[in-house]
Amino acid sequence: MPITKSAIKKQRVDKKRGIVNTPIKGQVKSTLKIARTSPTRESVGAFYAAVDRAVKKNLVPERTASRLKSRLVKLSKSRGVASVFGKK
Repeated sequence: MPITKSAIKKQRVDKKRGIVNTPIKGQVKSTLKIARTSPTRESVGAFYAAVDRAVKKNLVPERTASRLKSRLVKLSKSRGVASVFGKK
């Protein structure tokens, strides 16, 4: 149990932030799972949007996001999706 006032406030703020941040992280995980199982232009694009949103809110480090994006594009190219963000 927190004893000081600042520790009590920190606990309260962390709880509120967790309520906001958990769905965003969940969206990143679910879109990544969908994009890995069936990599299409739409699923990869949805993952990019979700992970960029998480990076913007400092929930996922930039380098981690870059690594995930790179691996996903590599996977999608190996599975036959010609160009993820190029010309149609």
